[in-house]
Amino acid sequence: MPSLAELTSRAVAVDGDFLALGHEVFDADGARFVRDRSLPRIHDANYVSDVTVATPDAVERLLARVDREYPHTRHRQFLLDASTPPAVEAALILRGYEHSASLLLLLEGALQGAARAHDVRRIAGEADWAAYGRLKQRDWDERAARLGIRDASEVGADMFREHRAKVPPVQYWLAWLDGTPRGFLASWPGSEGVGQVEDLYVEPEVRHRGLATALLHRGVADCRTRGADPVAIVAAATDTPKHMYAAMGFRPVAVVHKYLLRLDDAS
Repeated sequence: MPSLAELTSRAVAVDGDFLALGHEVFDADGARFVRDRSLPRIHDANYVSDVTVATPDAVERLLARVDREYPHTRHRQFLLDASTPPAVEAALILRGYEHSASLLLLLEGALQGAARAHDVRRIAGEADWAAYGRLKQRDWDERAARLGIRDASEVGADMFREHRAKVPPVQYWLAWLDGTPRGFLASWPGSEGVGQVEDLYVEPEVRHRGLATALLHRGVADCRTRGADPVAIVAAATDTPKHMYAAMGFRPVAVVHKYLLRLDDAS
């Protein structure tokens, strides 16, 4: 059996691979570049990860390369984890990058708790995708209001395009209630035996009725049917879903650090 440290390393890699699906990916100057010129507003479609450089000169070369590779965006973003050399994080903080963290949780056994008999269906056609697009816009509107972001209504449409581009191999699900789609989830069998469930959302009017639990049960089952054993999920460190995931059997194993520089705000 693989050790927890090995499973954690795989889960971190799978999370990174999920984000990169559907985008251009290349390695340069000691880092992994993920880029999508068609989605310049989407931070998670244009970012740098897996940084290995450790000396000040190498970090400066990397930062210069980042500016050359992302002229189409008004942001710079780095995803760091426990393996990133400290000099990288220090350089980003010095330059005014904003920090946020996500908690990576891993499910190794069965999900705890039974799922209610809700109607959860695979997205199968354009009508389903239109329903997902409506829900994704609501998801973004909620997040933008929470973060105090204005004049960004077009970002929801871009997020819809970004997530749809991951299919296949990602599978999307809709949870229906009274004949109407009210929530969604993505599932992916990942790689090296570790899968991932991601992009969970339920409309606020119908929360606490078991739709999220039903979606998670369906997504985990899909990952395992397609070859995964442990299944990862990510939650914002400051948000409440992490408690729900832990109660269902996911255990916290790692933290992913996001460093974001908004060029419109940079001096």
